[in-house]
Amino acid sequence: MLARIYKPAKTAMQSGVANTRVWLLDFEAEAARRIDPVMGWTSGSDMDASELRLTFETKEAAIAFAEKHGIPYQVFDAPPARPVVKAYSDNFAYRRRKPWTH
Repeated sequence: MLARIYKPAKTAMQSGVANTRVWLLDFEAEAARRIDPVMGWTSGSDMDASELRLTFETKEAAIAFAEKHGIPYQVFDAPPARPVVKAYSDNFAYRRRKPWTH
C-alpha cells in the first residue's frame, strides 16, 4: 500500500490559503471502486484509501511517520504559487485586451 505525501492545493472557491499549510498523508487505493448495480453508488472495499487521511505540520514529520511505520511513500512537492495582483479597476482599464461582456 503506497502512501502519498503532498500539500493540498487551494480550492477554486476561496481566495485565501486556508487548509493549504499542512501536509497530508493518504493512501492510494489497492482496488478499483465498483458501482452498486441496484443503487448506483460507488463503493470500495479498501478502508485505508477512502477514509484515512493524516495531517502533519511539516513534510519531514510526514516522512518520518511513514518511515517509522514501514509505509512506502511518494512525496509530491507543489510548485510555488505565483501571486496574481489584480484590482477591480483593471476590469475597466483602457489597456484591457478582451472586450467587456456580460
